[in-house]
Amino acid sequence: MRPSNPSLEVDRSENINPNWHENVLIQSGEFEIEPICAYNPINAKQSESPRATLNEDSPDMEGGRRWEEMPVDCLVDIFRRLGLHDLTLSVPFVCRCWRRASLDPGCWRRLDFRSLDFMPWSHFSRSFNSCYRLSSLSFSAFMRFVVARSRGSAAELLFPLSFGASIQDLTFVSMKCPRLKRLALPENFMLEDDLLIPELVGRWRDLEQLEMETKPSSFLEMIAVIGRNCSRFGRLKVRGLIGKEDARAIVDCLPDLNHLELSKSYLTKEELVVIVNGCRKLERLTVKDCLGLQVDDEVVRSASRIKCFEHEGSKLLDDYGYETDESEQQSGFFYW
Repeated sequence: MRPSNPSLEVDRSENINPNWHENVLIQSGEFEIEPICAYNPINAKQSESPRATLNEDSPDMEGGRRWEEMPVDCLVDIFRRLGLHDLTLSVPFVCRCWRRASLDPGCWRRLDFRSLDFMPWSHFSRSFNSCYRLSSLSFSAFMRFVVARSRGSAAELLFPLSFGASIQDLTFVSMKCPRLKRLALPENFMLEDDLLIPELVGRWRDLEQLEMETKPSSFLEMIAVIGRNCSRFGRLKVRGLIGKEDARAIVDCLPDLNHLELSKSYLTKEELVVIVNGCRKLERLTVKDCLGLQVDDEVVRSASRIKCFEHEGSKLLDDYGYETDESEQQSGFFYW
């Protein structure tokens, strides 16, 4: 059913994008994607399109096989290795067979948004708007578009570091992607939104890996929730002020942790020793470029059972001879 909102009406001219239904869904916020076959969705005379096109009348492949005769399961196995740029701007417009294969949820198990630039003037945004006949593109709209195509099968989701993501997006993902095993959060949320993160993260019972570029104010509660709800959890990455309570929470709540990265954090030897001695299953520990930390022989001996212990660049003082200042310690942000 076409939307009644006049602002979402699509031009049905002679050279109309055969993919018009998806265009309306993206703009209106509805994201049930139908497998509408379409190649070359842009006016054929637009030679500046970023993709190469191949229609069903193209020459045979070697051995007499045609592109459209390639088994769908083979295509899906190939396409699942591609990034979101290729899955949205290249593959669907090669031929109808490739488009149908690209709609398989297996192609959308890894949703990595960090390789894309959602700024309005970026090549990706301009290309996507052109291909799908949109006036503008937001991260939230694009995220819902690809999440819909995963049909609940997404296993990995990496939010962009610093542009466009909100707590509402995380809430949406927690409902639509119940099978996530790996989650990478954006650089920061609003302080009041931090308090909602533990509840949302706790919904992913299969979660194995969590990456945070900054330590949220609700870190202690989050670690406790993960320890209770995520029995397979084994990998944690976080950056910020790692205090005594944080170190103890990691040890007490995540005893089966095997990979831990605390690079570019404020971390002292005391907290590091607590973690090293308490997390007995650690196989990889990374504390590169940390402030407040000098790795001595005692620490090296304690960490000798860990297969990979990386600590290059960590130091007691910053370049100005100070460990840190009070405001930095409280905020968890460090710059050097």
